Amino acid sequence: MNRLLASIASAATIALAAPSAAHALQSPETAPAVTTAFDKRAAELVDLFAGKIAFSDYFAPSFQQAIPETQFKAMTTSLIAQYGPPVAVEQLASKNGRSGTLQFRFEKGVGTVLLDVGADAGERVIGLQLTDFRMANDSYDRVAAELAALPGSAGFLVAQLDGATIRPLAAANADRQFAVGSTFKLYVLDELGAQIAAGERRWSDVVPFSHPSFSSAGTANWPTGTPVTLQTLANWMISVSDNGATDTLIHLLGRGRIEARIRAAGHSDPSRNIPLLTTVEAFALKGNNFSDLRPAFIEGDDQAQRKLIDANRARLILANVDGISFIDGPRFINSLEWFASPNDIARALVALRARKSGTVMSVLAINNGVGPAAAEPWRYLGYKGGSENGVLSMSVLGERKADGKWFVVTASWNDPKANLDADKMVGLVTRLLALAAK
Repeated sequence: MNRLLASIASAATIALAAPSAAHALQSPETAPAVTTAFDKRAAELVDLFAGKIAFSDYFAPSFQQAIPETQFKAMTTSLIAQYGPPVAVEQLASKNGRSGTLQFRFEKGVGTVLLDVGADAGERVIGLQLTDFRMANDSYDRVAAELAALPGSAGFLVAQLDGATIRPLAAANADRQFAVGSTFKLYVLDELGAQIAAGERRWSDVVPFSHPSFSSAGTANWPTGTPVTLQTLANWMISVSDNGATDTLIHLLGRGRIEARIRAAGHSDPSRNIPLLTTVEAFALKGNNFSDLRPAFIEGDDQAQRKLIDANRARLILANVDGISFIDGPRFINSLEWFASPNDIARALVALRARKSGTVMSVLAINNGVGPAAAEPWRYLGYKGGSENGVLSMSVLGERKADGKWFVVTASWNDPKANLDADKMVGLVTRLLALAAK
């Protein structure tokens, strides 16, 4: 049920085209008094970000080919979500009137822009690089206040790890259970790692793709029975949150063994996830086609819920999932979901790191969730996110470059009444990560 929380490119740096060699070598000097092509295009940046200047009018064809308008829009939207709308350009410096630097001020921060303007008749931009963005006077308290002001409920934890010890640096509602969507797949990965460590399986084992699911980013329309390695399934499950890969692994590893792994990882309320639903089962029970079973499942204890799942195994399949049910808004996120507190997620990440498996760590690092600039201060970043209507969750495990210390940054946001703003969530988590990097 949990679509991948879109991994939007980091707002801290947007390398949209490589600056020219001449630009890279020059020393900034005060721009001449006359209006140059650099001055003109720099002055238009605020309007460009506000959508008042057409993408094709501002950027040269070479830039448009390298960075499509949709990609540029996604990047700038993420930047605005983190720093607010742009308000001014300042400190323009160019040696030749075409290439130079400037300070780009946003409502909540400022960054450096390297700008290159082409020599064609339209003098359109051929290179734009945004870097070194800084939130003005940011703090954990500011981010906590913004999270608290979100509709619905939210919680977060930033903690330094000392072996298995979790030392909180900042937190809010860290012990509260939230719907976390695909973040539960961390436990599936942990059990897979455990069975491989025990010699029961190998990453290179080839198994049939057995359980296609709804909203699968990687395995959509794959033929059932397609041979695939365990590592490939793990890669798909974590990096793009593929539901078919996840359900195939759940059936292969064993529902009960993953439930035991949830307990072993220190989940504070494991019953919330027992029986562990596959993504197809969760989708089906949430949909209109299973309104007859849903009340009994929600009201039942763990044993009654398991009996209901087992008795209806032939019905709870992809062919019976009602996708139309998920168009309008959140559905039963307080009762039909996967749940964890920020502290639970931190413990799950600690357990994964404690496996000392290079493969497990590489699986987590395929998609770091925050983009290259936010990742720059970190030697390692592993990530898992989760999303559906009314649910957003982002969790990062990182090793800081400066001193080799390890940290967890995790945040969850739920609203049973409305869909959520993913860009806002990305901005808040990116800010928490930046604060931890200090």
